[in-house]
Amino acid sequence: MSSTRQQARVAGFLYLLIVLSAPFGLLYVPGKLIVSGNATATADNIRASEWLLRLGIASELIHQIICVFLVLALYRLFKAINEACAKQMVILGALVSVPVVFVNVLNDIAALVLVRGVNFLSVFEKPQLDALAYLFLRLHSQGITVASIFWELWLFPFGMLVIHSGFIPRVFGVLLMIAGLAYLSSSFATLVIPRYAPLVSQVALPLEIG
Repeated sequence: MSSTRQQARVAGFLYLLIVLSAPFGLLYVPGKLIVSGNATATADNIRASEWLLRLGIASELIHQIICVFLVLALYRLFKAINEACAKQMVILGALVSVPVVFVNVLNDIAALVLVRGVNFLSVFEKPQLDALAYLFLRLHSQGITVASIFWELWLFPFGMLVIHSGFIPRVFGVLLMIAGLAYLSSSFATLVIPRYAPLVSQVALPLEIG
């Protein structure tokens, strides 16, 4: 039991690190830099605060590295409960989503290159460069939505393992799976039926508390 408690504390600490680091790059930085529908204002924001976008990139990379160690810690914690389910958790929680996020960061890097107006881009006018930078930032946002599908899917094996663990209250496993379904519905609506995404998000938001 002491070994289980120690492993759980390690996983909990890593989870806390992600909770503290992820919102900066995923929410705060885009909210500060992106002006919806205005490529020029967005590009000007990046030029004025290039350091902020770079910090956002660093935040994404760091919390995804932490995510790898978190999923491995959870695997060690739960593999005795159901090894097959624990492996599913690892695959969905890290092996697929982490590479997606790392590749997606290239969209932010492309936006940085475009707004800096390096010499080989001199054939483009400033409005064109601004529009392209805005496009890459929006692609980055969509890439996060794609990655989040796997962040949501991993909650299902995670929830099942919690339910059957015997050392974590079953209700937390149920809440994890409910939250996974809510997040998955919201992401699916954003990518496939964007017209109804705001409505789906309103319904899903209370369930995501899990």
